[in-house]
Amino acid sequence: MGADVKKAQSAMKRGDFHAALLEWTPLAHQGNATAQYNLGLMYENGHGVKREDQAAVKWYSLAAEQGNAAAQHKLGLRYDKGRGVPQDHAAAVKWHTLAADQGYGPAQIDLGLMYANGRGVARDDRTAVKWYRLAANQENARGQYNLGWMYANERGVARDYKAAVRLYTLAAEQGLASAQNSLGLMYDKGNGVPQDYKTALKWFRLAARQGNAKAQFNLAVMHDRGKGVPQNDIYAHVWYNIGASSGDRDAVAGRDAVAKRMNPAGISTAQKMARECIQKKLKGCPAKIPSSPF
Repeated sequence: MGADVKKAQSAMKRGDFHAALLEWTPLAHQGNATAQYNLGLMYENGHGVKREDQAAVKWYSLAAEQGNAAAQHKLGLRYDKGRGVPQDHAAAVKWHTLAADQGYGPAQIDLGLMYANGRGVARDDRTAVKWYRLAANQENARGQYNLGWMYANERGVARDYKAAVRLYTLAAEQGLASAQNSLGLMYDKGNGVPQDYKTALKWFRLAARQGNAKAQFNLAVMHDRGKGVPQNDIYAHVWYNIGASSGDRDAVAGRDAVAKRMNPAGISTAQKMARECIQKKLKGCPAKIPSSPF
């Protein structure tokens, strides 16, 4: 059976989902929890099979009942969102707790969120901090970010901007866009660190290019107000426009405000640059402003 599991895992890694399905299915029916969990994943993502929420729940449930932490976490998410099962926040807490008690970082984070938001359990910020801290201690970027947010917002712990900066930095360096944006705000405002617009700009840019709408808005503001960079209406318009396309309402207002200062040629250039950035999925964006008479 061990060889079959390895063959299935190898097939999954190389993206041969048909071969993986052939290996996982008999193992799952024999009661192998790893196979049951992986079948759940395949039904959840539509890999090798038609995407089917109820089938995903079936296999996650079988694996979860055998103590598979990853499956317990997935099942908790299903109950939390009501996908393939009736929404039941209390059941979500139950399954997240079982996985979190096994040290499974993703479940610790989502259990922390349940406590922080009072969903399926009485709101308890201190307990949320406990679970975030356990995940953060495993170098989990989401755990680091969430714990940093609690320190920055005085939720379950005394406000400590330096601790927030330290945790945001750990998560930001792992590439978590929300942490990069929050770290940029700390440098922008001088909370927990000396005020440094150029460093703020660096983190906003990294998050913005990952598609973080808040960072796109914040980066636009830096160009709009000349913070860390020379003031530039075109770059401001570009990032406001991109942020607006990502769903940030403040970016819509910012774009419209800066457009009132621009001439038609400048607006046209900014709009073209924003379209090109979106087409390139924000890689290396925006390009230099082309030479023009305005």
